[in-house]
Amino acid sequence: MPYMLLMMEPPGQRRTRTEAEGREVYARMQRFADELQARGQLLAVESLGSQANAVRVQVRNGQTQVLDGPFAEAKEMVGGFFLVDCQTRAEAVAIAQQCPAAEWCTVEVRGVGPCYEDAV
Repeated sequence: MPYMLLMMEPPGQRRTRTEAEGREVYARMQRFADELQARGQLLAVESLGSQANAVRVQVRNGQTQVLDGPFAEAKEMVGGFFLVDCQTRAEAVAIAQQCPAAEWCTVEVRGVGPCYEDAV
């Protein structure tokens, strides 16, 4: 079953690192992705850009609202994700515990499936 591991990081955290520190963090995450790939569990992985360049779109009652980032109300931002294939939720949680990002942000683990399954 696919599970999404969302990297929930504090906004602005990346700006606290030097370029060398940022490159080391990125290299650690790449090594982790390579390990998951070698085990046949990695379905997709991406690092996401800053909220400063993000846009939120809503359509309510036929009216479109476009809000440019950064988003002041955000306490966390999705910094990236891993989509992994696991047999159980416990296996996905174990992978999240091994993820280097768990040292500097929160790794949220969510099963992938139709939204109507959670409606009840």
